[in-house]
Amino acid sequence: MSTEIKVPVLPESVSDATIASWHKKPGDSVKRDENLVDLETDKVVLEVPSPVDGVLKEIKFNEGDTVTSEQILGLVEAGAVADAPKEQSETAEKEARKQEADTKPIQPKAEAAKAETPKPAGKTDDLPPGARFTAVSQGIDPANVEGSGRRGAVTKEDLLNYARSGGVGQAGGARPEERVAMTRMRKRIAERLMQSKESIAMLTSFNEVNLGKVMAMRKQLGEAFQKEHGIKLGFMSFFAKAAANALQRYPVINASVDGDDIIYHGYADISIAVSTDKGLVTPVLRNVERMGFAEVEQGIADYAAKARDGKLALEDLQGGTFTITNGGTFGSLMSTPIVNPPQSAILGMHAIKERAIVENGQVVAAPMMYIALSYDHRIIDGKDAVLFLVDIKNQLENPHRMLLGM
Repeated sequence: MSTEIKVPVLPESVSDATIASWHKKPGDSVKRDENLVDLETDKVVLEVPSPVDGVLKEIKFNEGDTVTSEQILGLVEAGAVADAPKEQSETAEKEARKQEADTKPIQPKAEAAKAETPKPAGKTDDLPPGARFTAVSQGIDPANVEGSGRRGAVTKEDLLNYARSGGVGQAGGARPEERVAMTRMRKRIAERLMQSKESIAMLTSFNEVNLGKVMAMRKQLGEAFQKEHGIKLGFMSFFAKAAANALQRYPVINASVDGDDIIYHGYADISIAVSTDKGLVTPVLRNVERMGFAEVEQGIADYAAKARDGKLALEDLQGGTFTITNGGTFGSLMSTPIVNPPQSAILGMHAIKERAIVENGQVVAAPMMYIALSYDHRIIDGKDAVLFLVDIKNQLENPHRMLLGM
């Protein structure tokens, strides 16, 4: 009996999806709940599992096709098994290769070394566009590189690390170019950024924070914290809690514009920017004002793992009243982050650098970070934005007060 493989029900905010890749072809055996096909939406990649054990009988849409909610993607013949001849031929081929290896004469050392020399760049069609370009431009054969991406895929970073660690160097004289269509997610990111720039009056204010006491607290209590809660004490929980506290004191920073109305939110649903190989996503930690440090850290860790594995759900990304982004992870010293509508503000974290500051009349070295608040000047005055940043600064420079909700 044939069982239909259908597109999941998409939320109202997502009209359709694009078939990113099939992981099986007609005639292949499949297991119940095994991922058959990836669907890319504007926000996330959805996996469509097999509803039954059997054989993939038919594919109705190919990679690159656009589909909508509950369309039939293909058919699985329940209870069937893949054709035996194919399996037998593969077994015979493996056996033949084994026999050939057993009877192959031993090579002299010089010839063996020559035979093991890495091949020039070979088949790259299966790589993501960025990785494909890197493989060609660097002259690297992806077959020689161990992949760290999803399902063992070779990523751009894997190729660059391979080259840095003594692999194949840059291809001499190569001037490669490649034209690649934007993914749906990248196009949506571009649209949202342009919408933000064109629809709100955005302004950015800056301050700097001495993170010496936060670092001392992490050093003093980090091991006990991890032993107690099973998660490391990072910097983001301090910033998330400081932001949640400050949002309660300056509610307009947590508000949003709806036509001629301002909507004030009595809760802090904070979007945390997470980088993936497909672009930046912002899963939402809900009610951060009620969360403890361990809950914040665990929530962030869970979202990061889901983002890496492509497991983020649409509901993980929806909502959010305020955003925190950390460009310091990549070494950014200062930036002007772009507000994510309909939110009205975003806090930017940056790299921690030891700088000379004056403290109690003495010049000392301290671990300093620039922080930035971009905000919608239509509803947020400069005074509120600056006071909000000062509030964040005071909490982080006095973390014991923050723990007491002061």
